Amino acid sequence: MRHYPSDSVEAVARVVSLALLADGGLDNSELRTLERNEILERLQIGDDTFDRVLHEFCDDVLLTARAPNVGQIELDSEAIDGLLSDVRSPALQKQTLRAILDIVAADQCLNGGEAVLVSRAMSRWQLDLCELADGDPWRAECSSPSEEEGWADLTPQLAPSSATWRASAPTTSPM
Repeated sequence: MRHYPSDSVEAVARVVSLALLADGGLDNSELRTLERNEILERLQIGDDTFDRVLHEFCDDVLLTARAPNVGQIELDSEAIDGLLSDVRSPALQKQTLRAILDIVAADQCLNGGEAVLVSRAMSRWQLDLCELADGDPWRAECSSPSEEEGWADLTPQLAPSSATWRASAPTTSPM
């Protein structure tokens, strides 16, 4: 993977790219969320910069990731941690985690690759979901359900999980 300076617009854009592709491909609902929630603007990422970094990320993944099955690529936890480590500012980590959560929730289904990314980001950056509610531009509600409510309605639908991030290799040239 190519190197970007810590806390640079490119480093953050690469993590956003990882979130967009964590479920195996670009999904229209995720792209709409990116636009509707003004994620790039809130992270101060220009459209041209994001397009460039997304293409560079796809190129890097195709060159460096493991390909255990035809049409799939994998990034292990170490590679994911390396990408996440380029975002060091606590405030920027919170904003980036909020963006990751918005993106992976867009299709209302949390798959294995997305779950790994969220888990690794929270662990690497030592954040929990309640910390996102402290005045971040994307305010999160942080309360525990009552005994009667239970957790059933709050649990995302999970696809089979794995300990690695997986994506399907593109069948056409990158955007």
